[in-house]
Amino acid sequence: MNQLIVKTEQLNFSYAKTRKDIENLDLRVPKGSIYGFLGPNGSGKSTTIRLILGLLKKQSGKVALFGESFEKKTRLESLNKVGALIENPSLYGHLNAVENLKIAANYRQNISPERIEEVLEIVKLTHAKKKKVKAYSLGMKQRLGLAIALLSNPELIILDEPTNGLDPKGIIEMRALIKELNANYGTTIFISSHLLSEIEKTCTHVGIIRNGKMLYQDTVKALKESKGKKMMIDLEVDKFIDALTVLDSLGKENKTSTEEFIQIEVEDKQEITKVIDALRAKDVAIYQVSIKNNLEELFLSLTEN
Repeated sequence: MNQLIVKTEQLNFSYAKTRKDIENLDLRVPKGSIYGFLGPNGSGKSTTIRLILGLLKKQSGKVALFGESFEKKTRLESLNKVGALIENPSLYGHLNAVENLKIAANYRQNISPERIEEVLEIVKLTHAKKKKVKAYSLGMKQRLGLAIALLSNPELIILDEPTNGLDPKGIIEMRALIKELNANYGTTIFISSHLLSEIEKTCTHVGIIRNGKMLYQDTVKALKESKGKKMMIDLEVDKFIDALTVLDSLGKENKTSTEEFIQIEVEDKQEITKVIDALRAKDVAIYQVSIKNNLEELFLSLTEN
């Protein structure tokens, strides 16, 4: 995965003269990756996508798609290899899925009826293809929007907050679909999101942005390893004071001020067993043990001012 599908160099853009919305952004999206573009709301994710797609005019820097500079002469050629689902898809509710796809196909070149059936099968909507879209769930509408983006068999799919507003079932379906597209068709997928948990479960690579600046960019594996093996755990116990005394004897400091639970840092999962055994030996009942997501801490440390 050495080839870069998306590459920006020192990209800058401002909506107003008083601030930079995108500042010296260097984005690197490897071919065949699922790249998570992560950051708080208002950090510049959607603006970056619009710059990549040429919907906004960059003020300085470079944008390259598929190894080609994104200029007027190559723009249409590059965009023919790109499918995008930006926010909620624009669909005709009084029409069914096939009719919506036929309309979308008219704006593209050489889309066969067979391809319409193919994309419906890919997004698992064949069973509902004759159903009016206004009767679709939000998750089904998102999948139909993705089917439209897939019509031209793109090499790159750009998704802006694809799980926004979805219920847990819809989120799981969208996550599985993204992974299948990548694994079965080799499609490079660029996902913009503010949800760390979804990026962690779905993506191979991640870029973290705040205030228009890239703060971190690497594989998800490297991001996890950068935090080390230590982890935070929450303990819910019956004898709060007695538990603190036991933990103090183990050299463990309570990291929270609330009396609802105790939070400590351990070296690894094996140490959790030792802590539990020590508490039980002093007749402290343990109602719940939960491991906190260490990536959340890292993400917050990077993105919070």
